[in-house]
Amino acid sequence: MPDEHAHSGQPSQGTTNLIPGVKHVIAVSSGKGGVGKSTVAANLACALSLTGAKVGLLDADLYGPNIPMMMGSTKGPEQKDGKILPVESYGVKLISMAFLVPEEAPLVWRGPMVHQYLQAFFRDVLWGDLDYLLIDLPPGTGDVQLSLSQMVPLAGAITVTTPQEVALYDVRKGMAMFQKVNVPLLGIVENMSYFVCGHCGERTEIFSYGGGERAAEKLGLPFLGRIPIDPAIREGGDSGHPIIVADPASPQAAAFRDIAQKLIAAMSGAGEGSPPIESLLKKIKQSFTNN
Repeated sequence: MPDEHAHSGQPSQGTTNLIPGVKHVIAVSSGKGGVGKSTVAANLACALSLTGAKVGLLDADLYGPNIPMMMGSTKGPEQKDGKILPVESYGVKLISMAFLVPEEAPLVWRGPMVHQYLQAFFRDVLWGDLDYLLIDLPPGTGDVQLSLSQMVPLAGAITVTTPQEVALYDVRKGMAMFQKVNVPLLGIVENMSYFVCGHCGERTEIFSYGGGERAAEKLGLPFLGRIPIDPAIREGGDSGHPIIVADPASPQAAAFRDIAQKLIAAMSGAGEGSPPIESLLKKIKQSFTNN
């Protein structure tokens, strides 16, 4: 199938669109593990769905799939006419390798096998018409990221990081990879930004302060917002009730809603604000040299 341009973002070059009914495909990435990327992806998917949009969430972290647990989905997908029907939770359509393999089974796959299964998640799943499909990527830069850029036209990518100064190092590697395959950069989300004591209200920057925002400023990218570190967010992920739906009036839920609104604005703005590839790669190279 020839490349489709049915979305507002600029697609990566040479892609074959396996999901023409999806308007905007957004990759949720991180430079390393342990930054809460999947938690952010699940809550953003729910936040987008709560606006009335049709939303899907693809768990592409094939080696550590945990989106079903975070979304409270224990029942696997059904089939229809030889295709897979996504599981629905909180109004979001889900698919994950966790539905298809035993929980204890390790996945030891080479690149071609990763490509094959990822392709099946697009070609053989009945996603239908969606406004947004969020893709929870594995951390780092590897086979899944490169395969993804060849299969579907990405409207853009966001990166989740933590506030430490070392965050800049991880962010710029991931951003450079997306720009090399011509994927627009929608911005940076800083997770675990600060902790507010539930007893005295004192705010503590446990992991330093501002690394994500400084990374966005140095690379000329939008800073999408800060998510606090809070037991309720962790509990929501463990129990399958994302904070955005479990406690919608909380400040934590408001932070996710704000980021979701910025993503909606970015999509309606046709990817405006993402710097040209030459400019960004130059900034990334300079930031490596300076450190």
